[in-house]
Amino acid sequence: MSSLPKSAKFPLFILMLNLFIALLGQGMVIPILPEYLKQFNAAGAAAGYLIAAFGAAQFIFSPLGGQLSDRYGRKLMIIIGLFLTVISDLMFAVSTTLPLLYIARFIGGIGIGLMVPSNMAYVADITTPETRAKGMGYLGASMNLGMVLGPGLGGMIAEFGIRVPYFFAGGLGLVATLLSLYMPETLPKEQRKSVDQWVRREPIRKQILNSFRTSYFRYLLLILIMTLGLMNYETVYALFVERKYGFDATKISMIITVGAIIGIVVQVWLLDYLIKRLGEMKLIRLSLIMTAIALLFMLIKINLGYLLVVSALFFAFNAFLRPTVSTMIANSAGDRQGYAAGLNTTYTSLGNILGPILAGLLFDKHIQIPYIFGALILASALFLTFQKSKNEKRMVAND
Repeated sequence: MSSLPKSAKFPLFILMLNLFIALLGQGMVIPILPEYLKQFNAAGAAAGYLIAAFGAAQFIFSPLGGQLSDRYGRKLMIIIGLFLTVISDLMFAVSTTLPLLYIARFIGGIGIGLMVPSNMAYVADITTPETRAKGMGYLGASMNLGMVLGPGLGGMIAEFGIRVPYFFAGGLGLVATLLSLYMPETLPKEQRKSVDQWVRREPIRKQILNSFRTSYFRYLLLILIMTLGLMNYETVYALFVERKYGFDATKISMIITVGAIIGIVVQVWLLDYLIKRLGEMKLIRLSLIMTAIALLFMLIKINLGYLLVVSALFFAFNAFLRPTVSTMIANSAGDRQGYAAGLNTTYTSLGNILGPILAGLLFDKHIQIPYIFGALILASALFLTFQKSKNEKRMVAND
């Protein structure tokens, strides 16, 4: 955080802690979900529906969360979002029927949908265009760290009882909620959107359609495509490696963890340097090419060391993509940072819903097709980096 202004460092630390705790909680519950569902005489289908419920809620409420943060301020939406994740975790811990589990997951999706775009808008508020990429990179790294450490921690805590990780995740979320009370608000009341601007000019149901007209629509498409690519990699990874190499769960977890840690390291230490050296657009192009190549390298079977290198390559360049594209969206959003951050999260959620479905269907056809498809869509996204939208051209002309 050395290049960030002093006034931004403490709030950014709290934001990073918030996202780390929220994603840690989500990661903790995933590995024990199949065993937990046995208490409800449910299995794979129920797990799929629970994941879909979370993704659908996040998809629906992300643009609303961005708009609400433009209307009522970032801090309030961050606190409400965090508190909803606490309610979700505690409901999940005490539920005795399957419908209550679905409701709990949906509430958790609402919480993340409100919190993440508000966090991103907060970072845009406290950084300059020059330091924004670094701030977004720190947020991305904290989310990745939570996702990496969550499954292992959840597995250890589950030794004390299958419901204990959910109580633990809820407790962590409550700590994060209380810490957020000490953050300053970054959006002055005079800069907030009026009720007329918020409700009458853009009904929620039209936000996706209206995103087509924004100056940063191609960046939103990039977010969607890179999420689809990541989901094609992650969703069937364990099945793919088990079938192709015969590795057990321990080795598979080690590969994913090592790759993800490398992604975190490069985000924190190299992202800012590469953006200054190459510029945002060249870094995006390089990352799209390298992630596509890494997916194709997955098709070649050699040994564990090779698989570690390929996984690290994918995670490293994927780690550059999201904060860089998010920075370009924020820089194009003007005074509508919350709205833009909400759309960013919405397109991510859409990728998180479609990606696993596509990956699963393609894997059933042939184990290598998800990686071929992922490589093709990532490579095809290159055309978005060369063509400016009409809105962008009009803005440049006006300047």
